[in-house]
This record gives sequence, structure tokens and C-alpha cells, in this order.
Amino acid sequence: MKKKQKKARKIRKKLDEISCGSAKSFPKQLGVEEYFKCPIWFADEPAFVDDLNKASDSYIETSKKNLKKDIDKRNKKFGDKGDMGNVFHSTSLIGDPSFKQLQDYIGATSHNLLNEMGFDLSNFEVFTTELWVQEFAKKGGGHHTLHTHWNGHMSGFYFLKASEKTSRPIFEDPRAGNIMNLLPEKDKSKVTYASTQINYEVKPGRLIFFPSYMPHMYSVDMGYEPFRFIHFNCQAVPKGAVQWNPK
Repeated sequence: MKKKQKKARKIRKKLDEISCGSAKSFPKQLGVEEYFKCPIWFADEPAFVDDLNKASDSYIETSKKNLKKDIDKRNKKFGDKGDMGNVFHSTSLIGDPSFKQLQDYIGATSHNLLNEMGFDLSNFEVFTTELWVQEFAKKGGGHHTLHTHWNGHMSGFYFLKASEKTSRPIFEDPRAGNIMNLLPEKDKSKVTYASTQINYEVKPGRLIFFPSYMPHMYSVDMGYEPFRFIHFNCQAVPKGAVQWNPK
């Protein structure tokens, strides 16, 4: 027993010698510089909300009709839960005049943000490549699992129906190397260098932009109030690849 204790003390001594514990003295001031930042921009633009909600109604109703057969089949087989767990997606809104003003706003802002990030867009044109509206189930359970958007450069959301009682977007650290080698956080309620997720409260008229590589998801909606938003993706395309064919 004594030999084991002696051996353990020797090992502990060696570990103490190489340990990176709290040092007794530091430089008076360490310089710090932050690199490889991951931006998320937001603004409140409520002017579009009323008109776009009206324009979105028919799209959402069509999606509900298209899924009704599958929902009824599920409920008949397993028990009636209404539309619980569903997310109703529209077809593309690109080309619909009712959404043209928002589409132009999104495209112009995405161009400006990519330029602000430091990208040279002199030989590129920025296009809104995807634009669709979606609404979570009235009975709750709607959500999105973690994902990114391929072949794009700027993504975002415009919220039409939302509140503190609804789902909210959650963003996750896109640095794979950091995620693979994480240490536990001291306090998850604080945003620090150790944080791996951030979420945003939403309301009608809130607009959020983020790089398309940013992993994001939506928390499970409880169905207390309606939750509807427009999702968009933008891509910077080389000018040489864009063929203009005037008619």
C-alpha cells in the first residue's frame, strides 16, 4: 500500500511540473485580436408584414391542402394529433410581384453585406436564388433540425408571425475543429468564447441575415401562437457565367 502511495505521489509531482495551472504572475496586459468572426445581422423592417402576410396566405393554404392526405392517414393510423409536427412550405416566391420589393431589398442588402465582409464582388452579381414562406403546425411540434444551405453565400429570415411564445432560430458554431475539441462551458447563460450556440428572439418584421455556411435550426414550436416566416438564400455568381438574352 505504501509503495502504491509513493508511486502515486511521484506521478502527481510529475504532472504538477507539466501542468498548465493558474500561474502566479502574468504580463500586466495581454493584447488580444479577434479573427475568423461569424457575423449575424438583424434589423426590424415591419413595413412589409401586413402585405406579405396576405400574399402568403394562399401559399400556406395550398401547402396544407397538399399535406392533408398524409396527415389524415397518420392520424387514422396512430391517433388524432391534428397537424402536430408539420411545417408547411410554399413553392418558390421568386417572380411573384407581391414579393418583388422584399426580394430586391434582400438582394441589395446581401450584396452590401458581402462587400462589408471584405469580399471582392467586382466580377460577381448577387442573386436571390431561393425565397419561400413557411408556417409551423397550429397544434405545435414544428421545428427544423440543424443544417446549412449549400451553394450559397448569404441566407436569412423575414418573420411574419412570431412572438416570445413561438419557436426561434438557433445558430451553431460553424468551426468544426472547435466543436470536435470542446471543453465544458462555465456558464451557458452567458455568451463567451466558449459558447457554441446563440438564439434570437423574433417578432413580426424582424429581418436576419447570416452567411449560408452558418449551421442553424429552429427550436420546437409549442403551438401557442402562429409562427410564419420567409426564408431566403442568395448566391454571388461570376459575371461571366451570367448570360443576358434581351428580347
